[in-house]
Amino acid sequence: MTKQDWVYSETVKEHFLNPRNFLMGDESGFSYDAVGTVGNPVCGDQMKMYIKVARREDGAEVIDDIRWKTYGCASAIASTSALSEIAKGKTLDAALLISAEDIDAYLGKLPKHKFHCSILGHDALRDAIEQYRKNH
Repeated sequence: MTKQDWVYSETVKEHFLNPRNFLMGDESGFSYDAVGTVGNPVCGDQMKMYIKVARREDGAEVIDDIRWKTYGCASAIASTSALSEIAKGKTLDAALLISAEDIDAYLGKLPKHKFHCSILGHDALRDAIEQYRKNH
């Protein structure tokens, strides 16, 4: 592969090759408060997002820890890795405001035909937060 064959930014490459907060193996080893699950029939990607929520002294609920699993392409992996870094430490409301455009900008732009992959992690995070709010 020549340098021209790689259409992704170096940040995308780094997050794809060294994903942050990726949950390897059995999720029972990670203590979580909620899980969100989504799939994208367009590209066949599937995602699970696990969140651990803590309450700050001011009463705000924040994402204390986050892990994820995916069956997806390089863009889905890199996007979710980036999202997990962006979301960690944010309030639940602030995490819901993270957009696909925010993730894309953080990564240094995905190819246009792969932009939909940045939505998958966002949707899984939204589902996890909704599940948390239903049960707590």
